[in-house]
Amino acid sequence: MGRLSQRRKVHKYVLGSEHPVRHKEDVLAVEEPLEIRLSTPLGGMTYSVTMRTPGDDFDLVAGFLVSEGVVWESGQIVSERFCAGEDEQGRQTFNVVDAQLRPGVPLPDTGRHVYTSSSCGICGTESIEAVRRSSHHSPAHDGVRLLPELVAGLPARLRAAQALFDRTGGVHAAGLFSVGDDGTSAELLCLREDVGRHNAVDKVVGWALRESRLPLAGTVLQVSGRASFELVQKAAMAGIPVLAAVSAPSTLAVELAEESGVTLIGFSRGDGFNVYAGHERLATS
Repeated sequence: MGRLSQRRKVHKYVLGSEHPVRHKEDVLAVEEPLEIRLSTPLGGMTYSVTMRTPGDDFDLVAGFLVSEGVVWESGQIVSERFCAGEDEQGRQTFNVVDAQLRPGVPLPDTGRHVYTSSSCGICGTESIEAVRRSSHHSPAHDGVRLLPELVAGLPARLRAAQALFDRTGGVHAAGLFSVGDDGTSAELLCLREDVGRHNAVDKVVGWALRESRLPLAGTVLQVSGRASFELVQKAAMAGIPVLAAVSAPSTLAVELAEESGVTLIGFSRGDGFNVYAGHERLATS
């Protein structure tokens, strides 16, 4: 849709220069709301609104519904379409998506049943229990093994593929890698970028759902930024056995990783990393 980035005029200040204020154009990542609606033959509802970078919106909706436990198989979403939505000039905004669920897939009782946000006020034990009840894909028994050198090289591979970040410097990325049988190689299956790191992960999971790849056994999800409870939840719900982040995890993220069988890696930056849960998946030779 060509709305991933926008050019804006800025005043650039260069201290110590003969001409300290310069006029230039900068490229910004677009951030817009996306309303997610659900429909079945028996009715429909507005389920959630999220702020995201436009693009791969059907993947975003599908992955979000997996993360929330609404669906877990590709056939449970019959179709996705953009609904009517216009800006002040009457142009289609593409900011409302309706996901039609297969007959027999129930609508949630209410709008988004939030148990993932670090600010939602739900204690850790209840949050983890909610994920356990909703999950249909457990990574706990995934026997994938991988060499430390492979893990350490994933952030650089992720960064090299971030085209939108190169233009804007203002988006997160999530990359799904399929690990070879010997644990020494990995293929980049899907990469998505977004102003929200949770959206980037949902777009990856949604792509996998739409490609009928769930559960995502034998994979590593490499993300930019930190590893929150929400990202571990999304990995667990998709059956991803390994989540690696370039920054730190939270305490609740580690607890959920231990509970759900996800190998959680933090501070992965090329020369090493920390393993906070599931270290047995790291081969030493």
